[in-house]
Amino acid sequence: MAIPYTAVGDSLTVGFGAMPGNGFVPAYRSLAQRRIGEQVAYENWGVNGLTSSELYDNVRHHPRLRASLRDAQIITISIGGNDLIRAAKSAPSQNMSQHFNKALTQCQSNFSGIMQTISQLKSGSRTPYIVRAVGLYNPYPQVAAATQWVQQFNGYMGGHWGSGYAAANIFSSFYGRERELLSFDHLHPNGKGYKVIAEHLNRLGYYPLA
Repeated sequence: MAIPYTAVGDSLTVGFGAMPGNGFVPAYRSLAQRRIGEQVAYENWGVNGLTSSELYDNVRHHPRLRASLRDAQIITISIGGNDLIRAAKSAPSQNMSQHFNKALTQCQSNFSGIMQTISQLKSGSRTPYIVRAVGLYNPYPQVAAATQWVQQFNGYMGGHWGSGYAAANIFSSFYGRERELLSFDHLHPNGKGYKVIAEHLNRLGYYPLA
C-alpha cells in the first residue's frame, strides 16, 4: 500500500506560478518515493490566498481534511505568505514595524494552533509520520520590515513542534535570486523555485519512515 501524503496550505501548496505538475508537492513526492523506496500517494489541499487563520479554521472544522491528516504519514504545510502580503499591502508609512509585528503575532498564534490540532489528530496513532513546514522567502526584499517579519516567522516555525517535525528554511536560497526563482507575478515561485523548495524538504530526511 502507498504511503499517504497530505499537503495543506496556500498557493505554494497549489503550485501556483508554475506549469501543472511542477509545484513542490509532486516534486517532493517523487523525491520521497526515491528515498523511502515505496510508492507515495498525495492529496493536495492547497488553496490560493489561504491565510494562517483560515488554515487553522480548516484543520479544526473540515471533516475530510481532518480525516486526511489523521491518516497521513507525510504532511507538508505552507502558510504565512498571505499574512505577510496582506500586512505589506495595508501597512501605513508610519508605524510600519508595529503593523507588521501585530500581523506576525497573530500568524504565530495560528501556526501554533495548527500544529496543536495536528498533534491532537495524531494522538493515539501508532503509525509513524513526519510533518514538514515550508519556511517563507520574502517577495518584498526592498521592504526591510517584511524581511524582518519573514525571518522572525521562520525562526518561530523552526522551533520544536514535536518529534517527526522539521521546517525547511528556504529564505537564503531565494534571497537575491528572486528574478531567477519567482514567476511572472514576482510573488510565487516558478518551476525552478518549487524545485528548490522540494529539495530543501528532501534534505530534512524521512526518519522514522526511512
